[in-house]
Amino acid sequence: MDAPTPPAGQHDDVEAVTRAVLTASRVLVAVSARSLAAVEGRVTLAQFRLLVALSSHGTAKLVEVADWLGVNPSTAMRMVDRLITAGFADRQVNPGDRRETRLGLTGQGRRIVEEVTARRRREIAGIVGRLAPEQRAALVDALGAFTAAGDEPPAPGAASDPYPLGWPDAAPVDADRSPGETHGDVGGTPHP
Repeated sequence: MDAPTPPAGQHDDVEAVTRAVLTASRVLVAVSARSLAAVEGRVTLAQFRLLVALSSHGTAKLVEVADWLGVNPSTAMRMVDRLITAGFADRQVNPGDRRETRLGLTGQGRRIVEEVTARRRREIAGIVGRLAPEQRAALVDALGAFTAAGDEPPAPGAASDPYPLGWPDAAPVDADRSPGETHGDVGGTPHP
């Protein structure tokens, strides 16, 4: 059975939508880059990803952090060591199992995530504020559908968790998959 023909003027062309999303992604990458510029020199993008993951999940074992970031535990350990040295993360003994060490954010690490998130939120709000109300409503619907199709959980609202930058269910990318193709999770989706 043939698929119904979309009404005239409806953008149902996958290539046209792909081009539009790629163009919009350039705007979002630029916003992300500007928000991270404020912490340049203090943390790298990869280290910032780790801070965001910890801010989203709370304390975690090293192997969990490595899984979230899609890196080897040894790579995650080097990143954690640098963040601990800088005062942005710490190691904590699990009171329920003293053999287990958990990694967490310090107050300074949490402030970096908050600072970058606030900058990003303000800039995106400024861009969205220039759209007509009906365009904003359409954008919410379109981005909601796009987010769901990409298996990404929605960002929390302004009144809830202030850290909508994380990679909460990041899964490592297999060598036989293209970068960005994951195990069905949010995986490997760096949201700088």
